Amino acid sequence: MKIIDGKNAVMGRLASYTAKEALRGEEIAILNCEQVIITGSKVNIKENFESKRMRVGSGQKGPKHSRDSEKIVKMAIRGMLPNYRLGRGKEAFKRIKCYVGIPKEFEDKKKIVAGKEKTSKFIRVKEIKK
Repeated sequence: MKIIDGKNAVMGRLASYTAKEALRGEEIAILNCEQVIITGSKVNIKENFESKRMRVGSGQKGPKHSRDSEKIVKMAIRGMLPNYRLGRGKEAFKRIKCYVGIPKEFEDKKKIVAGKEKTSKFIRVKEIKK
């Protein structure tokens, strides 16, 4: 099992790496999902997310976008998989687990550090969900 620390990791790069590893058959756990960053203008990212939140579909059936940071990260990973509803994409999606913070079972284990310090424009996933 690969354990990835998502602190200061760019969401797109983290999602593509995770999707590739899951398709190879690796079990993956992503920790600190609220610390993952999305690069770009804060205003544009918030507007884009809110417009997706407000668009619900006919008869209030869906698709619905969650405000939970682990679900936001998992949805980005889902977009990198070939077909998350069938076959190998569905199997790979089942191998991915996302967590807010660090659960007790992963505290002592070795983690892959995915992020570096960023100075350019970015927003954290926990700031979107407010």
